[in-house]
Amino acid sequence: MLELAIGIILGCCALGAGIAMIAGIGPGIGEGNAVAKACEAIGRQPESKSAVTSTMIMGCAIAETTGLYALVIAILLIFVAPGIMVDVLVSAI
Repeated sequence: MLELAIGIILGCCALGAGIAMIAGIGPGIGEGNAVAKACEAIGRQPESKSAVTSTMIMGCAIAETTGLYALVIAILLIFVAPGIMVDVLVSAI
């Protein structure tokens, strides 16, 4: 019985980590769109290259934080959460 519960805990933690990593898709798409629009803007107004580039880099850095948060959550779900949950389960029995 205990082995089944531990297996369920490990499986759910792995599933949650996989779902958290889906959040990495958003920053990739968003940053791609930002760079595309920045290239268009520079192509239309070459004299505004420095302003467009600095704004684009700042926006890409902010957009990347969601992917980094998802990575941190996934790492915690894989390495930290199973140990804590198994300890709680064992102490409850």
